[in-house]
Amino acid sequence: MNLAQRDQATIWHPYTQMKTAAAPIPIVRGEGALLVAEDGKTYVDAVASWWVNLHGHAHPYIAQKVTEQLQTLEHVIFAGFTHPAAVTFAERLLQILPEGQSRIFYSDNGSTAVEVALKMAIQYWNNLGTPRKKIIAFRDSYHGDTFGAMAVSARSAFTAPFWSYLFEVAFIDVPVPGREEESISQLRTLAEAGDIAAFIYEPLVLGTAGMVMYTPEVLDRLLEICQKHDILTIADEVMTGFGRTGRTFASDYMQGQPDIVCLSKGLTGGTMALGATSSSEKVYNAFLHDDKSKTLFHGHSYTANPVACAAGLASLDLLLQSQTQEGINRIATRHATFAASIKELPGVQEVRQQGTILAIEFEDGGTSYFSDLRDTLYSFGLDNGVLLRPLGNIIYIIPPYCITDAQLNLVYQAILGMQQLVTGQRHYPRPDLTMLHD
Repeated sequence: MNLAQRDQATIWHPYTQMKTAAAPIPIVRGEGALLVAEDGKTYVDAVASWWVNLHGHAHPYIAQKVTEQLQTLEHVIFAGFTHPAAVTFAERLLQILPEGQSRIFYSDNGSTAVEVALKMAIQYWNNLGTPRKKIIAFRDSYHGDTFGAMAVSARSAFTAPFWSYLFEVAFIDVPVPGREEESISQLRTLAEAGDIAAFIYEPLVLGTAGMVMYTPEVLDRLLEICQKHDILTIADEVMTGFGRTGRTFASDYMQGQPDIVCLSKGLTGGTMALGATSSSEKVYNAFLHDDKSKTLFHGHSYTANPVACAAGLASLDLLLQSQTQEGINRIATRHATFAASIKELPGVQEVRQQGTILAIEFEDGGTSYFSDLRDTLYSFGLDNGVLLRPLGNIIYIIPPYCITDAQLNLVYQAILGMQQLVTGQRHYPRPDLTMLHD
């Protein structure tokens, strides 16, 4: 049996209807922005393997630092113990995180980083002796697949079997351009009613909602309302962190700053599973007490895994290099040029960009994950050597920062082919796969 057949005999994949899904593509190697399949075909990883990869696959510097750490300490229990990689990584994260963050709590993925944040926020009020029970979130948001993260995410087919188990959340509309005042009014009404523990939000870009974008100015107004009513604010930077929006964190665009920040995905450059939740000193101090019942009772077997922390430190070294920052700016500039060229084409409903994130929404179909158009576009991309993972009728690019101009051209050309496919034009230009090797 080949690798795909062995997979189908043993593995249950995420977000996959196993009865009808095509055989998975066996990837045996990665280099830079490329994935190499078992049959030798190459794919440009235009979605950074679910938004995690910052610097390219199998980066030698990260590999070197992980190897060094493995030869020193692979893991140690993090309750009552510590180690250099965890402490150094926390110190360096706090240097670049939004102003006011002072503590790092490690976990192991984005969903658990959100779970920790929600537990911090809810227990904060309990520890102060003034319990608050309600959480506010954006209506179309996505914060993860564990139960707390599902509760503060959009109610959808993904979460339908679990609705009766999820705690109640007050949802407000996303303040997209032209609808800012509605969202502000909704938040103000909820805040004035009281009993709000926290407001959790994806700053500037709602990823799974379809790369829905809104401005820093309106988010600042929402944060001002929360501050006025003493509502804790939680920035879910799992997707937007580490340069994706053009700045180190999306929160860097705002005047107001969150009380809690959730991190994962790019946290280790896409090398290891790791999550982190940072908090302000105000939040942290609410858990300091002689009464042990006021402890934050949360942890994971692999909390602050030394190898993952070493990968994170190496990724941070790379992120802060001028070469990487130039790559971020180059991608953002090229996205803007391509966006201007495609936005007026037939079948294109809207084009949205924030830093290295570019989204093209087609008029046909809908944003549903179950859209037939989504499957057609996905297959078209793979046929043309590009990994794009459409959100219904929305194509987005969120590439590793090392992606070359030639590889970006291949991605853009594939999207132009999709545009012609959507509008029924049969003779669309085929991408020149030799561009991969320029």
